[in-house]
Amino acid sequence: MIRNEGTTLRQVILAAPHTEYSNLDDLAAHNFTQKPDKERAIEQHENLRNLLESFDVEVITINELAGHPNSVFVRDVAVMTPDGALIMRMGLESRYSESAWIEKELSNRLIIPIVGRIAEPATAEGGDVILAGNIAFIGNSSRTNDAGTDQVARVLLGMGYRVRITKVPLPYLHIGGAMSVIAPDRVLCTENVFPKKYFEGFETITVPQSDFVSGNVITVRPNEVIAESSNKKTIEILRNNNVIVHDITLSEFLAGAGGPSCLILPLVRE
Repeated sequence: MIRNEGTTLRQVILAAPHTEYSNLDDLAAHNFTQKPDKERAIEQHENLRNLLESFDVEVITINELAGHPNSVFVRDVAVMTPDGALIMRMGLESRYSESAWIEKELSNRLIIPIVGRIAEPATAEGGDVILAGNIAFIGNSSRTNDAGTDQVARVLLGMGYRVRITKVPLPYLHIGGAMSVIAPDRVLCTENVFPKKYFEGFETITVPQSDFVSGNVITVRPNEVIAESSNKKTIEILRNNNVIVHDITLSEFLAGAGGPSCLILPLVRE
């Protein structure tokens, strides 16, 4: 289970992009900037899997949902809490069916308890929820509305979290594009996005707003992360602050408006 995203990653779900990710005609409906190259996407995704496994992370691979190219971005569809999975309700209409799909995988296949489900009229996506010990950072974004932040907050408050909610401006789809917890008490964040004192109690490493994933990395161990190779300024700043960075090319997933952490649903950290 997950209490703090700055701890050591042990188990994740990936949805491999074998067919659906590159099988789309209406780019706008799925929020893609361009059609991905199928073979390159498969290769890049396999490289991510291999890199995760090199850290002794157990990778559980599931099939994409038919007709849903965004289903490779498994981070958005559920949030793993200390007590079980919270099933989200997607903010992009073309992704609505993904909630039932991931719940079936989690509860039936992996026997993970379901602690709640975000319900209409709320929308909330997993990229807008970041857990950090006794603090839960929640983004109110173009994908997570007011009702969504309220429902997520109620679940997490019931688990003893203190909740911090903030507006997330475009071009960031989620709060996770603008920040990551990179150690139990250390946060990577983009400048001019967050309110003053939002990260009170945490050490911060601030980076410029270069693009929609400027603050998005996968923490594999405290102060050791995976970053997309084009995120050069963030990589430089992290390394200058004694963070180990493993850079990887995920350009085909940037085409679908996703960064590294969007491709994994973390199940266990310790």
